[in-house]
Amino acid sequence: MKMFLISDNIDTYTGMRLAGVEGVVVHKREELKKALEDAIGNKENGIVLLTEKFGREFPDIIDDVRLNHRLPLLIEIPDRHGTGRAPDFITSYVNEAIGLKL
Repeated sequence: MKMFLISDNIDTYTGMRLAGVEGVVVHKREELKKALEDAIGNKENGIVLLTEKFGREFPDIIDDVRLNHRLPLLIEIPDRHGTGRAPDFITSYVNEAIGLKL
């Protein structure tokens, strides 16, 4: 199985290409839908990496794919600007999950 990248910027795309991951750069909603359809249609793709911007801007598209397709696995990654999450994201997640403050 392969990984495939759908990025919103050329820098993330270039970095992943250097690591051997193929992908595309898209900017619009329709381009994202087409790229996801192509990625899902290729049965060699086991993991599709998406920059976090898509999860924030088009959650309906991402959620639809996650709910209706077992494979590929969709993983949101930070882009060159860093993550959109708070610095204490993991700590707050654990605190919420176990009900104790660490």
